[in-house]
Amino acid sequence: RIIGVINILNNVAVQSINFNRYLPVGRPEIAISYLNKWGIDEIVVLDMKGSVNGSSKLHKYLPGYVADCQAPIAAGGGVQNLADIENLIRNGADKVVINSSAYNNPKIIDEGAREFGEQAIVVSVDIRREKNNYVIYAESGSKKIGISLAEALRRAQDHGAGEILINSIDRDGSKKGYDIDLLNYVKDIISIPAVGCGGVGTSNHFLKAMPIGL
Repeated sequence: RIIGVINILNNVAVQSINFNRYLPVGRPEIAISYLNKWGIDEIVVLDMKGSVNGSSKLHKYLPGYVADCQAPIAAGGGVQNLADIENLIRNGADKVVINSSAYNNPKIIDEGAREFGEQAIVVSVDIRREKNNYVIYAESGSKKIGISLAEALRRAQDHGAGEILINSIDRDGSKKGYDIDLLNYVKDIISIPAVGCGGVGTSNHFLKAMPIGL
């Protein structure tokens, strides 16, 4: 599958670079409309500062963003409880992406999977390589999580996540291609589907990642 990610900051679609620079792209609904017209398989819509701000407000704007979109939508950012999950699904999301709360309150994964099905729950894992180790971050890359990547992946799977979104902070916005070693590592840890994110700059980067079979 080819999946597009629309990052939103202050109601503006932005290009994220290493989770610390954000270049404005334009109105989210226009960016989503273009991806939809280009035949994308799925679109991920993320409120970049939802967890930092301590609330999920994306559901208020999502209906306008996706009004003309036929592609499936996964949405997240600041999701903290079952009500946040329900709000996003009621307002146009087919799946809900959970990041920081997957570590702070992993019960939310179980609750969401029971209520809406495992296929509707995506756990996002933001990863930076430090001294040859994979280190997990939350809250838009600002908070280091003190568990190993392997443990985080297994926890998400065991709690009922239907899918994992693997986001390489190092490759974010770089257009240098996926971190292939990272994706291969993830594949060996979990049995549920995973989506690689971060680094795509050309169609050839997709071809290099496809043999991994996430």
